[in-house]
Parts: sequence; structure tokens; C-alpha cells
Amino acid sequence: MSWITIKTTALRWEAELMQQVLEAQEIPSRIIDLGVCSSLGMGSPVGLQVLPGDQWTALLLLSPIDEELESVD
Repeated sequence: MSWITIKTTALRWEAELMQQVLEAQEIPSRIIDLGVCSSLGMGSPVGLQVLPGDQWTALLLLSPIDEELESVD
């Protein structure tokens, strides 16, 4: 079974939060370590992976909301 990395971050808690969002929608995911970070004080980078069939749904769920705020007069 192949997996696709859809997000990378230096903050493990951020990846775990994204994983919880995907789990709530029953999208299987996993977090992988990407190696040692070269800058001091930063966490080790991690990647969030999903199955190929869930790639676009996961990306939409994790993308920022683009909505224009309408002014109320």
C-alpha cells in the first residue's frame, strides 16, 4: 500500500492535530519522521501521509478557509 505526503511541518503537535481532523472524517493517515532538523531549537520535521484515493479530500479538509467577509450595515 502506497502513501502520499500531503503536509510537512516542524511541529509534531500540528501534524497530530491535522491527523485528528482526518480521522474525524474517517480518512486513514499516518505521521512519519523526516529526519533531524539542522536548526537548533526546532523540532524534528514530520510529514502527514494519506492514501492516494484520499489525497484531494484531505487537502481540502486541511486547507485554509477562503471566505470574504461581508460588512453588515
